[in-house]
Amino acid sequence: MKMKKLKKILLVDDDHNLIDLLSYYLSAEGFFVDSAYTIRNALAFIDYDCPDLIISDIMIKDLNGYDFIKLLKLDDNLVDLPFIFLTAKGMTSDRIKGYNLGCFAYLTKPFNPKELLAIINNIFTNINLIKSSNRFNLDVSKKFRSSKFLQSFTTREKHVLKLLLRGYMNKEIAIKLDTSLRNVEKYVSRLLYKTNTRNRVELIRTVIYLV
Repeated sequence: MKMKKLKKILLVDDDHNLIDLLSYYLSAEGFFVDSAYTIRNALAFIDYDCPDLIISDIMIKDLNGYDFIKLLKLDDNLVDLPFIFLTAKGMTSDRIKGYNLGCFAYLTKPFNPKELLAIINNIFTNINLIKSSNRFNLDVSKKFRSSKFLQSFTTREKHVLKLLLRGYMNKEIAIKLDTSLRNVEKYVSRLLYKTNTRNRVELIRTVIYLV
């Protein structure tokens, strides 16, 4: 029987105690964990052995977490690499900046390790669909303008749909669009109705196929 390959996670933080505790916890949950205490070291490690997911603080000496994700997004081979911010910077503006830069999730310290684990497992469960959606999203604006399928959608519905295609959850969409979670849920419900789909996975597959 072929053994399941362990997912590799790279932790980037200058807090050595946190790195040690989180490494122990995630290793016990079945992940292969490496760590780096500076962004420069993290970049060198990625060149040597690219992980499946990165968890990084923002407030790190020298280059910070925002610089880190910007550098990754400049590399076509790393643009789809899942990235989680784990940081004490908890202002809404900080979270919006993180999501605008392309992070998959933003978790503030102090945090519940079980919540982080749930986020990680969710990312890995849906990674193939998310990657497909991100590749589709590279030219999605052009397709959205020309697609007859989307002509019945409002501008706001299209904005919500684009973020769904990039793997954003409802709460993250609300932050990104500066609106309430209830409004986002309303738009998602409309999209499901208009596409005759039952959930967001069916919705994304339908849009990718038809647009």
